[in-house]
Amino acid sequence: MLLLDTHVFLWLVDRQADLSAKAVRAIGQNPGRIFISSITGFEIAVKAERGALELPLPPIAWTRTALARHGIDEIPVTCEIGALAASLPKIHRDPCDRIIIATAQLRNLTLWTKDATIAKYPDVTTAW
Repeated sequence: MLLLDTHVFLWLVDRQADLSAKAVRAIGQNPGRIFISSITGFEIAVKAERGALELPLPPIAWTRTALARHGIDEIPVTCEIGALAASLPKIHRDPCDRIIIATAQLRNLTLWTKDATIAKYPDVTTAW
């Protein structure tokens, strides 16, 4: 099962040329087994609010549409995920990425990301 980092989800929806060939293959071969963390919705909304991301719809509508169109499910941020994210080594300072890492660890998911810093964490499998 695959967990997409926020940038990978965004690229899947609007910039597939930015995805690695390996990511395109994995996504295509795993219908119904692809996930994002619910924190991704927060990241998308913040980027849109700051003007760093232009969306044709309000962030919540855009995200719902993208999830449905690509058959992706979201994993909620639970107390367990939050606590694990807080206890991770301070390799990555971004709290959203730490939540995504904790989600991958607890759910035993391969985390698809181009962020090389994430691969430095123990007990997380990454791919790109």
